[in-house]
Amino acid sequence: MRLIGKEEIENIAIGAALLGTGGGGDPYIGKLMALQAIEEYGPIKLLNINEVPDDALIVPSAMMGAPTVMVEKVPNGEEAVEAFNSIKEYLGKEVFATMPIEAGGVNSLLPLALAARLGLPVIDADGMGRAFPELQMVTFFLNGVSATPMVLSDEKGNNLLLNTINSVWAERIARTATIEMGGSVMLAIYPMDGKTIKASSISNILTLEEEIGRSIREAKRHNEDPIQEVLKLTKGHILFQGKVTDINRKTQEGFAKGTASIEGTHEFKENECFLHFQNEHLLAETKDKVLCMTPDLITVLDSDTGMPITTEGLKYGARCVIIGMPCDPMWRTPKGLEVTGPRYFGYDIDFTPIETLCGKESE
Repeated sequence: MRLIGKEEIENIAIGAALLGTGGGGDPYIGKLMALQAIEEYGPIKLLNINEVPDDALIVPSAMMGAPTVMVEKVPNGEEAVEAFNSIKEYLGKEVFATMPIEAGGVNSLLPLALAARLGLPVIDADGMGRAFPELQMVTFFLNGVSATPMVLSDEKGNNLLLNTINSVWAERIARTATIEMGGSVMLAIYPMDGKTIKASSISNILTLEEEIGRSIREAKRHNEDPIQEVLKLTKGHILFQGKVTDINRKTQEGFAKGTASIEGTHEFKENECFLHFQNEHLLAETKDKVLCMTPDLITVLDSDTGMPITTEGLKYGARCVIIGMPCDPMWRTPKGLEVTGPRYFGYDIDFTPIETLCGKESE
C-alpha cells in the first residue's frame, strides 16, 4: 500500500491520457476532480492487487459517454458518489475498494477522486490496460464477469439501476440511457470479489501511468526527448510524424466518431496518415499500408512537448507524433479479438500485431 498525493495525480493524468489512446474522457477535468478531492479529504490509499482479500467486494467506477460532451458538461463529483451509494444499498454489503475499468483520461482519475471522498482505497489495476469505447470491452468480460448490477447517475439526480442478461445488453441499454441523460453519466459497474479481480484484471496500471507521466515531465525538465522515454516504458514504436490537416469529427450514437488526416514531415514527408477513431483511436494507416490497429494502442503526442493529445483535442495545424504500443496479451486471444479487434469495428482486415507491422519484435 502507498499513498497518492497531488504530485502523483499530476503524473497519472499524463500517463492516463497517453494510455487512453485519445479517449477515456478529458484528463484535465479528471485531474482537477482528483486534486480537489485530495485537497479536501487527504491522500488516497493505493493497493497492490495482492493486498485485496479474496472475499472483499470491489466496485469499479467510471464515466460513460462521448468525450466531446465533457467540454460543456463537466461532472460535479456528486454523480459518482450517488451511483456508488445506490449500488452499495442494492447489494447490501460494504464496499472494500474501487478501481478504474480503463486506463484513460477521466476514467483513471475518477475512481481516485471518488475514493478520496468516500475514504476508500483504490486498487492498482484496471480492465483494459488502455481505453475502449464500449462497456463489454474489458478483461472482466473475457472472464465471464457481468457488468450488472450497474448504476448510472447524472448531474440532475437521476439514478438508473440495470440488471441485464449479459454485458453486451448492458452496453446497449446503458448507451441509450446515457444519450437521454445528456450524453455522459457516471457508473458503478462490474461488482466483483477480490478473487475475481486477481484473475480478471490488468495489474499495476496506475503505477505505469504515473511512471509515464513522470518520465515526460522529467524529460522536459532536463531537455531530453520525452517521446523516446515513453517508447521505452511502453515498448512502443513511432508510426508517423506530421501536421494535422483535416478532422472530420461528430458525436453520433453516444460516441465521438471521426477521422483525422496528418500530412507527413521529416522522414514521413510526401506521405499522409489517416487516424480513425470512436472515442479512442482504432486504426492508423497511409494510402499504402496499415500502421497499427485495435486492440494495440494508438496515441497522438505533441511533437515538442511529448504530451498526449485526445481525440477531442486534435486541432488543425497541430504538429504531432503518432506512436503505437502493444496491448495486453489478453486482447490478442481469439475471444479478445472478437470483442475488440478491427472487424468488430467494421474494418475489413485481420489483426496484425504492431511488432509485425513495424518489423520489430517487442523486447
